[in-house]
Amino acid sequence: MAMPMELELKHVELRAGDQFKVQGRIMDAAERFQIDLGCDEDDLALHFNPRFNDDTDGTVLVCNSKIAGCWGDEKRELHNPLQRGSTFKIVLKLMGDMFEVEMPDGQEIQFPNREGLDVITYIRIKGDLKLTTFKIY
Repeated sequence: MAMPMELELKHVELRAGDQFKVQGRIMDAAERFQIDLGCDEDDLALHFNPRFNDDTDGTVLVCNSKIAGCWGDEKRELHNPLQRGSTFKIVLKLMGDMFEVEMPDGQEIQFPNREGLDVITYIRIKGDLKLTTFKIY
C-alpha cells in the first residue's frame, strides 16, 4: 500500500464564516484518514476521522477534540458515505460555536467548537488518501 499522505499548514487564519474544500481519492486498502483543525497537533478544535475498519463500528465517522494533548469524548456517526477506492469531496465550514462537515451525499455532520477557538491557525490532512484539491474560501 502507498505511504499515507500528510499535509500540514501552520499560521493560517480561519474564522467563523470561512470554509474549505477537500477533494481526493480514498486508497483501495484505506484504514482511515483525518482532517484536523486547531492551534497545533495537541490542541485540535476538530478532529474529523473517517474510519473504514474500526474495531467497534466497522465503517464510521469519528469527530473529537483534543485540548492540551487530551482527547475529549468521541462523537460517532455510523452513516459513512465514504468508501475505499472512491473519490470524494468534503466541505468544512466554521460556524463560530460549531463546525459543519458537508459529506459527498449531502449529509451534514455538526460538531461543537468545545475549545471556543475564534481563529483556527493549524490544519492537517493525513492518512490513506490522495489529495487532489484543497481550497479555502
